Formats: sequence, structure tokens, C-alpha cells
Amino acid sequence: MRDAYSNVTVRPSLPIAARTAAANGASVDRYAAGAAYQDAMIVVHTGAITDGTHAIDVQDSDDNSSWASVPAAQLQGAEPSIGSTDDDKVYVIGYKGAKRYLRVAVTPSGTTSGGVYGASVMLANPRVAPAVHS
Repeated sequence: MRDAYSNVTVRPSLPIAARTAAANGASVDRYAAGAAYQDAMIVVHTGAITDGTHAIDVQDSDDNSSWASVPAAQLQGAEPSIGSTDDDKVYVIGYKGAKRYLRVAVTPSGTTSGGVYGASVMLANPRVAPAVHS
């Protein structure tokens, strides 16, 4: 099947929350349920950003324990630095790397009350279809 429901799924990494401190999102396995998703995209969505700067960092890993920032050459689009003028925005970052695990991390600075935002990883084009939704 060539429809989106059969070929795309979304996994949360950084839950939507008010943030003033650094956080590492949950790991997302590109081989979830044996599907072996070939493509990934990170979606960052913001609510009210009161103060500070919130630097988003896409990270990958081969083993789900040693994490590294993804080099810019393996990303499509730029990792956002979210500020007080970025209420209710959506940022999309493509991932061109080949590592199995992805997560989203954030490092805020200059925050008192911070901001509300979250990030999900969209997985697409499974080698074993249809996509698994859970």
C-alpha cells in the first residue's frame, strides 16, 4: 500500500512540557516492531515560550547508550534555537543518517519560567510494511 497510514508512524521523544532545564528525550528505534524504517524526520512543536533560549539537538546512536549530536551534513534543515518570539511554531528537521536510534535533546539558557514545547520523530518507508502504530 502506498498510503501514509501504511508507511508513516510517529514516536514521541521529548514530551510536551514546560522546560527550564536541559533534558534528553526518549530513544526512538528505527527498527521498531521489525519494520526497519528507512527515513526519519524530527518535528518540534512549541506552545508559549516565556523566556530564554532553548537549543534543540538531534542525537543518534548505534547501540541506544552512546549518543552523539548528528552532524549538520546529515540533517535537512536547521536545528532550531527557540526563543520568546517562537510561540506556536512547528520546526521540521530531516535525518539522512543511518544509525538505528534517534532522540531529541534540549539545552535551555537564560530561563526563569522557560517555555512549553515537545518533539516527535516521524518514521517513514518501512522495509516491512505496514507501519506499526502504537
